[in-house]
Amino acid sequence: MEYGAELRREVLSDGVTPLIGVFDMFSASVAAKHYDGLFVSGFGFAASHYGLPDIGFIAWPDMVAFVQRLRLAFPGTHLLVDIDDGYGDPEVACHVVEHLEMIGASGVILEDQQRPRRCGHVDGKRILPLDEYLTKLDMVLKTRRDLVVVARTDATDEEEVLLRAKALAHTDADVVLIDGVRSVEWIRRVREVIGDKPLLFNQIAGGKSPRLSLPELAELGVNVAIYSTPCLFAAQTAMDEAMLRLKRDDGRLPEMAPGAVGVKESLALLERNISRHHPREIAQLPGVTTLRGPV
Repeated sequence: MEYGAELRREVLSDGVTPLIGVFDMFSASVAAKHYDGLFVSGFGFAASHYGLPDIGFIAWPDMVAFVQRLRLAFPGTHLLVDIDDGYGDPEVACHVVEHLEMIGASGVILEDQQRPRRCGHVDGKRILPLDEYLTKLDMVLKTRRDLVVVARTDATDEEEVLLRAKALAHTDADVVLIDGVRSVEWIRRVREVIGDKPLLFNQIAGGKSPRLSLPELAELGVNVAIYSTPCLFAAQTAMDEAMLRLKRDDGRLPEMAPGAVGVKESLALLERNISRHHPREIAQLPGVTTLRGPV
């Protein structure tokens, strides 16, 4: 399967494509039950893999290994990967893109932040000179074969936001993302300056951007919506509540209420990810039997 082409067709179709942020294999297993597209969130991966905030600790081999595990478990799911600033200079960014495309990522997001980087929805972000970012972006675009590339700016000054949005729209990037956009009016202004280039909107609980439904985003001309942290924040909330309940009840587990998850339900979820459980067809070759399924 040409994963980039599949995601590109989805982005260019009618309506808004939702991609759900996941932070580990378990959260991805839950999200994939409900949505056809996953977003490999840097915020979530830094929290899950390192127990650290998303300020530049991620090492690219760790991210590549995670995406490889995701692709094996979810062969038919869109996988958009947050690669921050490409983990360093342009050569490193291109190397990472080659790895990700080889293992089946659908697309990447490349940002224009300087290091030490920060979450796109917090204060204190610093951005690269535009020419320096465009050079890195151009090298990545020339390196990818089919991978979808989202060009992201973390500019916060209003004039700079529009300047960079217009510049990104004139590249060969497939999609433009202005992270931390603060209002509906600013979504409209960005949509106007980027012309017909697809637009991505990032929503994060407690972030700087407004909470908008998919129909509302469609009305604003948004093509893709990523939800960076719904699984991560829901997990933190639920685990806190479970621990408090366990302490309150002197260590006695609660009764299994209708709809609750226990051993059986958890195993049923995870068994779906074993490759032998994916739909397959048998192809007979001279002297060889192969199993061929979705990739």
